[in-house]
Formats: sequence, structure tokens, C-alpha cells
Amino acid sequence: MSLERPSRRVTLALVLAAAVSLVLNAVFGVVRIALPDGGTAGQATDTVALPAPNTDGDVSVEAALAARRSRREYGSDPLSRRDLGQVLWAAQGITRRVSGYRTAPSAGASYPLELFVVVGTSGVEGVDPGVYQYRPRRHELVRRRSGDVQSALRRAAVDQASVEVAAVDLVVCAVDARTTEKYGQRGRQRYVPMEAGHVGQNVYLQAESLGLGTVAVGAFADDRVRELVGAPADHRPLYVIPVGTRA
Repeated sequence: MSLERPSRRVTLALVLAAAVSLVLNAVFGVVRIALPDGGTAGQATDTVALPAPNTDGDVSVEAALAARRSRREYGSDPLSRRDLGQVLWAAQGITRRVSGYRTAPSAGASYPLELFVVVGTSGVEGVDPGVYQYRPRRHELVRRRSGDVQSALRRAAVDQASVEVAAVDLVVCAVDARTTEKYGQRGRQRYVPMEAGHVGQNVYLQAESLGLGTVAVGAFADDRVRELVGAPADHRPLYVIPVGTRA
């Protein structure tokens, strides 16, 4: 089997295609590079920039703790993009840019959790219905699936109405290998679920401080939830967390 060096014409075509794709990504949030074999490198994705998080709110930690409740009934008003961004930052946001430390503690700073956001029909101002993944480093959302899947998510969560009527549902998934590489099975059995618990409490307290409602849901069909958010096979769903305005 011989390897041939690509011609200058082919190389130039690839460079031009890459340049065009970067321009399209900057304008439309789309990356799609044609390859000589007719395939594509990358996938068409939409990104949603989120407002910078607030680190000095009006509600004290003590007040949020005293008011914290599981709230399953929500109003019909959509979340603002700022409030959604604040909740996501509380869950998995970056607190130190250089080290990458986050708002929730993680065993060995392994950060095994991935956060997906299921947005309903009128869930968030200026954000189309669909499934998005949160990127902590850039504090942004990347669309993974278009269309409203909240009713299907509700069925996967043993028909809990709060999942469908909330503005959004956060789906917390674990990539256990990031932690077990250092800590073995103890990481999967203990450290990763502990970290998910930290995230859940952060969401509760942030929701209280913003006047929103939320509830932690653990009863659901794991494989179906993973399928609905488009997560890979090595992502283990641990939480479905509805978030919405107060009823």
C-alpha cells in the first residue's frame, strides 16, 4: 500500500474549504468541511452565547438555604437567557479560568459530568426548542437536536408532569471513565454520584435566589433519556432537573 502526497490543487481546495467553514461558523454557528471522499469533518451545530454570570447576588446563601424547596409547578413565562445562564453556571460553571475549577467540587478535578438542556416550546427567550449541551469553558450552549422533546422526556421520566411543564430540563450525565481512571470503581460508585449531588444542590440554591422553581428527578429510563438528549453510550444519566418560573 503506497501513500501519495496530495496535489497542490487538492491542498489549496481543502484550505479554502476550511476558511469558508470558519466564516460560516462565525456568522451562522455552522461548521461543515467537505472532504475529498465526499464525507464531512464536523457537524452542523448552532451555538447560543450566554450572558456573563453574576457572582454577587442579592440573596444570601443562608436565605436561599432557608427557602429551598422542591417545586413541581411552574408558570408559563419563559426563562430569560440570563437566568438560564446563571443556573448553568451554578451547576458547572468555571470559577478560575486558568485551572478550570468549577462551581461544584470534583474528585481529583476530573469533572466527569456533562450537562444537557432540554428547551421547551416557550422555554427560553430567544432560544429555539431543542436539546443543547452546556460548554462551561465558553459559557455557551451547543445545539444537539432541534424540536421540542419535553413530552417524550416526560414519558421517559415515568410521566412526571413537572418535566414537561417546566421551561427547561437539565439532564446531568456522567462520563465515569474520567474519574475511574484515577480512583477505580470507587470513583463510579461514590465520587461521581457525590459530584452530581453537589450540582443538584447548586441548582436548587441558584433557583431560589432567582425566584425560580426546580425539583430533582431520579426516576427515569436511563437509556431512553440518553437517546433523547443524543448523548454517547458512555454517558450515564444521573439527574433530570426541571427548572421554570414560579407558578
